[in-house]
Amino acid sequence: MEIPTPAELREKRIRMGLKQADVARMAGISQSMVARIEAGSVDPRVSTLAKIVEVLQAAEHSGVTAADVMSAPVLSVAPDDPVGRAVEIMGQNGISQLPVLENGIPIGCISESAIMNAMETGGLHQTHRKLVKDYMEPGFPTVPPTASVDTVVRLLHHNHAIIVIEKGKVQGVITKHNLISLIT
Repeated sequence: MEIPTPAELREKRIRMGLKQADVARMAGISQSMVARIEAGSVDPRVSTLAKIVEVLQAAEHSGVTAADVMSAPVLSVAPDDPVGRAVEIMGQNGISQLPVLENGIPIGCISESAIMNAMETGGLHQTHRKLVKDYMEPGFPTVPPTASVDTVVRLLHHNHAIIVIEKGKVQGVITKHNLISLIT
């Protein structure tokens, strides 16, 4: 077995879209141990290092990545678009939320729920004249195209969607529907 450097371990973990906590859990060690190994501040046992390498190799060979399950192109709105534009896009495409992009960079999202809440508090006639930025919610998490499907599944437990970004550019979006379609 060729022994990887701490920098190589860190780079491979990041490339696989894994957090230190993910590697630690899968290897059966503590997150702080992974951090110290990556920092080069501890000389781990060969058995510990072998567990980490095994986890990273399994992630690399797991096959399905974010790029494999994402939808592209990404339907989106800009913060200065009228709310009606967001409603129109969601209705035409049967979706309930959209990322908000400014100069191609995700800065938030808008959802049917946020629009409904706005209608309830401000009335339909006022909501129609508002802009997306008036009802924008925090954005979706982002992952690189190489992120493992396991990472995507974990993120989708707590989020409606995930944005796939490479070199600062939005490449695609992943929703729970994208993952469920893998079953067929």
